[in-house]
Amino acid sequence: MKNVLGSKLQLCSSNPLTGYMRDGYCKTNNSDYGTHIVCAVVTKQFLEFTYKKGNDLITPRYNFPGLKPGDRWCLCVLRWIEAYNNRVAPFIDLNCTSENVLKYVPYDVLVKYKITY
Repeated sequence: MKNVLGSKLQLCSSNPLTGYMRDGYCKTNNSDYGTHIVCAVVTKQFLEFTYKKGNDLITPRYNFPGLKPGDRWCLCVLRWIEAYNNRVAPFIDLNCTSENVLKYVPYDVLVKYKITY
């Protein structure tokens, strides 16, 4: 699997463990209807936005620790786009974001939201 830069997809996060397959990678398969392929560094604004949209990523439950600002998480590409359209999109790690994102979001938009090390 490749990232949006065309190189090998890198690990997004192992703490908290993320990814649709809970392997730390933002990759997908046919059962992932949310298409969790964007590796984001979540912000308070984004967490509040997605909570109001019915996706509570803040509250710990079951094996999910709950997220806090600064955590890295594989987001659904359509939720990231929705957050982008509402000016609350979190920054993303292009090394850990699946190349499949390019089917939904132009590269030039992604670059504007890339995290820098």
